[in-house]
Amino acid sequence: MERFIENAMYATRWLLAPIYIGLSLGLLALALKFFQEIVHILPNVFAMAESDLILVLLSLIDMALVGGLLVMVMISGYENFVSQLDIDEGKEKLSWLGTMDSSSLKMKVAASIVAISSIHLLRIFMDAKNVDPEHLMWYVIIHMTFVVSAFAMGYLDKVTKH
Repeated sequence: MERFIENAMYATRWLLAPIYIGLSLGLLALALKFFQEIVHILPNVFAMAESDLILVLLSLIDMALVGGLLVMVMISGYENFVSQLDIDEGKEKLSWLGTMDSSSLKMKVAASIVAISSIHLLRIFMDAKNVDPEHLMWYVIIHMTFVVSAFAMGYLDKVTKH
């Protein structure tokens, strides 16, 4: 009975596979939105103010960072929790594939969230004249919470490894 329960519990890791496939669909949606923004920008690029163009470009950078975060979570999460990826020899392989455990994945996710938050905060600062000062304060507080959390996670990870 114990062996059956252990095997059943171990097999449930495959329930994560459709979730990672769902993340790839989310990545597709993000790519479609990215190119929709590009299509909107190009015809109006000469009529746009420089600050408006920078705001749109920061949004695109934000989307690219989120896309990279999705790929990282999707692939390394699958590899850490479901099954090892079998990439044929001679095919292109990501340098970090097979080297990112759940702890390093957590750190990369935290760093990505801080980077995404930084870009978002920069976008808000670029348009600060149209943002309520109280909201601006909360954006900074939330961003600093992400920064402190990432730092604390890194510090705890360093302490527990030694």
